[in-house]
Amino acid sequence: MDKGGEKKSRAVAEGTGDSPTPGDAAEVPSLFRINIEVGDLDAADAFYSRLMGVRGRRQAGNRVYFTCGAVTLQVLDVSSAGTPHPAAKALYFTVRDLDSAFVRAEALGCLSTESVHGEPGGAIRVRPWGERSFYLQDPWMNPLCFVEEGTVYPG
Repeated sequence: MDKGGEKKSRAVAEGTGDSPTPGDAAEVPSLFRINIEVGDLDAADAFYSRLMGVRGRRQAGNRVYFTCGAVTLQVLDVSSAGTPHPAAKALYFTVRDLDSAFVRAEALGCLSTESVHGEPGGAIRVRPWGERSFYLQDPWMNPLCFVEEGTVYPG
């Protein structure tokens, strides 16, 4: 990279330079895979297959991939190297039929017991920002949220 490009990159990273305009899609990264860690791949494959309503695809290296729209959920068994680390915050999934997703999550016994803005997180609610959703946790403490398609708050 030339010095001018290097200076511009540093300025953008530091928040002091021009950032890409919203129409400049070539400069905006696309998210294509999310990784979550688990401690038992067979159990995780069964859990996520039931929760998502689709079978995952086993991959080399103790992984199962689930296609979630344009993004792949990569479920990675790290038990041979240590204890799984839960995702920092909830992963959000949109679904056309929130009620069916809720029934699957309820059958798995994984609905959240936490409060979200004073409402039960594990219940279907219209959140203050307009999303109809519910929260849950997988058996490895990864927080998840299912949101009804058409109610997603774009920010």
